[in-house]
Amino acid sequence: MRLRSIVLVVAALCGCWGLLHAQKPFQEYDTVEGHAESAIPPDAYVPHEWTRARLMYPDYTGFLLGYRRRGSWTIDYPRSDRHLLFGVKRLTRIDTRSVEQPVALDNTDDIYNWPMMYAVEVGHWQFNPEQAAQLREYLDRGGFLMVDDFHGSVEWQVFLEGIKQVYPDREIVDLPKAEPIFHTLYDLDDKYQIPGAQYLRSGRTYEQDGYNAEWKGIYDDKGRVVVAICHNMDLGDAWEWSDEPEYPAEWANMAYRIAMNYFVYDLTH
Repeated sequence: MRLRSIVLVVAALCGCWGLLHAQKPFQEYDTVEGHAESAIPPDAYVPHEWTRARLMYPDYTGFLLGYRRRGSWTIDYPRSDRHLLFGVKRLTRIDTRSVEQPVALDNTDDIYNWPMMYAVEVGHWQFNPEQAAQLREYLDRGGFLMVDDFHGSVEWQVFLEGIKQVYPDREIVDLPKAEPIFHTLYDLDDKYQIPGAQYLRSGRTYEQDGYNAEWKGIYDDKGRVVVAICHNMDLGDAWEWSDEPEYPAEWANMAYRIAMNYFVYDLTH
């Protein structure tokens, strides 16, 4: 019996070691905003138990937006990611790498190595059928997707086109106050709109016609949130600007609490 236990432990360790080495190595990409960090953190190439992936997606080429932009997936990257991951180290016991992992829907198995993905500016995303199918498979296998920083009715329609390719048969719903995702680490009973840095110039907490923050999601068959939707909000900017005195600490603090809840939820549900 003891020998069998030793064999199982060795097999598990070998499996974890194999998984870590099957992951694509960290790579930094050009960004549309030019917010590159001055130095890459020293643990960028060191294996950790958890890494937050950032979804790389093709830009929208339709006519709803009235304009086209390249590199939407890189908005707030990598400065926002690095600030957020430092917060994960401080506020949780998750053993996280200090850098993000950009991940593409490229028909390889790499995406399945990362338990949680974040997608920004999803009012500008677009998928082909193969990419949509792979994202659905990722979610059906137990992955988790958080989307953020898109505003108003037009960007909602672009987001909807993409997510309906992924989940044509699942409903997008308002997440109730009692939903466990709001109570995993912090009790988020009083949620409010978290604006981007544009607030510092405009004085408005909203963009376009996105006057009210929306906390929505998509559930799987077991009642687990697999897509967490932050509409008419800009958590990415709140993380990125959290060390700037001009950006209100109340909003930055809430943005971090939301992220910690969502990450812990993904790891425990």
